[in-house]
Amino acid sequence: MLEIKDLTVEVGEKTILRSLNLHIGAGEVHVLFGPNGSGKTTLLLTILGFPEFVVKSGRILFKGEDITELPTHERVRRGIGVLFQRPPAIRGVRLSDVVNICREQGGIPEDEATKLVELLKLSEFMRRDVNLGFSGGEVKRSELLQVVVQNPELVLLDEPDSGVDVENVELIGKVLNEFLERGKRPSERRRAALVITHSGFILNYVRTDRAHVMLDGTIACSGTPDEIFKHIMSEGYGACIEHCRD
Repeated sequence: MLEIKDLTVEVGEKTILRSLNLHIGAGEVHVLFGPNGSGKTTLLLTILGFPEFVVKSGRILFKGEDITELPTHERVRRGIGVLFQRPPAIRGVRLSDVVNICREQGGIPEDEATKLVELLKLSEFMRRDVNLGFSGGEVKRSELLQVVVQNPELVLLDEPDSGVDVENVELIGKVLNEFLERGKRPSERRRAALVITHSGFILNYVRTDRAHVMLDGTIACSGTPDEIFKHIMSEGYGACIEHCRD
């Protein structure tokens, strides 16, 4: 689904990502840990093709196609979606209008979108301006609604568990598990995801296959999510990396 080869990225002439390699197979959900400033969000925005993130070397392949030079909208059309950590409020644009545009482009029937709106408890927000005056949990649910109705094959999730309470994280996890077809056998799953998290709280609600630790702009170690998270919580990032090397 996604293959990143020796990726080096600069932002404002400063190198942020260094010779980074990552492979996410179809149907897999990977989680990415790392301290602040390690390059996690930069990786997501580079995968999306934001122009300020300049690829100096390496390649990004999506479903076997080299998308390194493609503009953002072409990557989205090919099946990449994102849940931003801090999306803006958009005055004068109703959430229902955005959802309908995304739904039509994603090929999602109106009745399915309506059920999702109800499941995410957003019915009363549909006529309001996007994210305007929303709480942290309401913003996350609004973002998730927009992502799911786009029907992407690869979804990038930037800290879906930050700034929200237990009830919201549980609901977000429920919707993500269903969307990512985690109840099916691995060979039957079509969608993939890359999840950034600091707290690891989302791991209680979303079943993941592989975990990575990012340090200084590269993947320092990888392993099972439970193993990686246990060592991060008990010993910190440095000890986790040393353990993986051993």
